[in-house]
Amino acid sequence: MSTSITASMLYNLVQCPHRLSLDLHEDPAKRDPESKFVKLLWEKGTAFEQEVIQNLALPFTDLSTKPSDERERLTSEAMAREDELIYAGRIRTDNLLGDPDLLRRQGNGYVAGDIKSGAGEEGASDVSDGKPKKHYAVQLSLYTDILEQIEISAGRFPFIWDIHGQEVVYNLDAPQGPRTPETLWHVYESTLQFASKILSQPALTLPALGGTCKLCHWHTLCEVRLNKIGDLSLIPALGRAKRDAMIDHVKTISQLAHTDITAMITGSKTVIPGIGPATLKKFQDRALLLVDPKARPYLKTKLRFPSAKVELFFDIETDPMRDICYLHGFVERIDQDSSTERYIPFLADTPSAEAEREAFSKAYAYVQSSQPCILYFYSKYERTWWRKLRERYTDVATEEQIEAMFDPETAVDLYYDVVVRHSEWPTNDHSIKTLASYLGFKWRDTSPSGAESIEWYYRWIETADPKIRQRILEYNEDDCLATRVLLDGIRTLNVR
Repeated sequence: MSTSITASMLYNLVQCPHRLSLDLHEDPAKRDPESKFVKLLWEKGTAFEQEVIQNLALPFTDLSTKPSDERERLTSEAMAREDELIYAGRIRTDNLLGDPDLLRRQGNGYVAGDIKSGAGEEGASDVSDGKPKKHYAVQLSLYTDILEQIEISAGRFPFIWDIHGQEVVYNLDAPQGPRTPETLWHVYESTLQFASKILSQPALTLPALGGTCKLCHWHTLCEVRLNKIGDLSLIPALGRAKRDAMIDHVKTISQLAHTDITAMITGSKTVIPGIGPATLKKFQDRALLLVDPKARPYLKTKLRFPSAKVELFFDIETDPMRDICYLHGFVERIDQDSSTERYIPFLADTPSAEAEREAFSKAYAYVQSSQPCILYFYSKYERTWWRKLRERYTDVATEEQIEAMFDPETAVDLYYDVVVRHSEWPTNDHSIKTLASYLGFKWRDTSPSGAESIEWYYRWIETADPKIRQRILEYNEDDCLATRVLLDGIRTLNVR
C-alpha cells in the first residue's frame, strides 16, 4: 500500500466515512474554504498544546522543531535511549503512520498520548457518566498498534491530556459497557479495515446528510450530489445508518414516497433491519412532503399551549472549548403582540467564572421577575446548561428552583415536545434555522451559526471591538426571534 493510514484519517472516518474517501480521491479544488470556526479550533488547539508543553514540570525530548523526514529517526533514537517523555515524535510501520503528541516511557516500553483542547471523554463536562470518545480512541489505538508492531509497547493504556488538565486513560481492551461488550480495540480494528478498503476503492462510500456536515470542507459538494440523486438521508432523522439499511429495498426519496410499503411489512417487523412499521411509515410520510412542491407542514395532533400574559423566548450561546455559557438571551413579548417585543441579553464580558456566574445570576433573576410567564426554547440544551450552571454556582439558585423554572406546565421545548412529536415539515431537517427560514424569517447575519458565534466571541474578547459584540448580540436576538416565529407558525398549522 503506497499511502500510509494516519490517525487523522481514522478520526475523520469515525466522523464521516465519505469525508475520508473525498479527502483521498476527490479534487481538492472542489473543497469549501475552511470556516472561521474550524480555523479557530486549529488555532486554539495549537495554542493549548504549546501551553501544556511549556508548563511541563518534567524533562522531555522536544522534536517539534525538527523536519518531518527526520522526526521518525530521532524518535527511534530517543526510544532506544529510553528517554522518559518524547514530544512530537513520529512512529511508523509498513502501512501505518503515527504522530502522537506524546510518547511516555512506562516500564520497558512506551504508551502514546495526545493533547486535546476539549474534554477527554464524552459528557465529561456534563451530567453524564463520561465515556471514551471513539474518534480519540481510534487515534490512540493506531499509535498503540504501531508501538506493538515495533515491539516497544507498554500496553494498551494510551492517554489524553485534556482541556481540564486531566489525564484520561483509555483502556482499549475493556468492554465499552454492559450493553456494548465490544472493546475500543475492536472498534479500531474494524475502522482500520474500513479505511484500508476506502484507500483502494474510491467509490466504496456514499455521501449522507449528518450532524457534522456543516463544518466539513466537502459540505457543498455533498449537498449538491445528495439533492441530485434524492438521497434518503435528506429525510429528517433518517441518517446514514438507516439509509444504508434501506438502500437495498428503496434508494431515493421519490421511490420511497411512491412505494407500497405494506409489501415490506410482516406483522410487527419490516424487511429492513432495525426499522419497524411505524418508523417506515413516518419516513414515507416525510418523503411524500419532500416530493410534493405544494406540501405544507401539519400537526399530527391538536396542541394546546400554556397561557400567560408574558412570553419569554430563550436562547443561550456557549463556548465548548472553554466550557462556559457566555450569553443568555431573551425576547420578551406581552399578550402575543409582537409590537411589544424587546430583547434582553445577559453577556459575560470575560471568559471567566466570575463573569459566567454574574450573567447566569442576572438571567435567573430576570426570569423570576417576569413571573408568571411562559418560557419557550428549542431543544434541551438550555435546560442542560442551566442545570450545570446551578451546580457550579449554588448560591444563585437551588435545584428545586431551576427544575420549577423548566416545569412543562410553564416551559415549552418547541423541538422535542412539539416539532418532533407532533408535527411534520417539508424540509430536510428540523433545525430552528431551517424551520424559521421556511416560515419566512431571515437572520441579519450573512453566516449565522452557533459555531461562528463562538469565533466571534473569541475575537471580541481579544479585540474588544464593539462591532463584534453587536454581531454576537444580534445573532442571539435573531435566534430568540426565530423561536417566536416558529411558535406563531405552529399555532397556524392544521391537524392532519
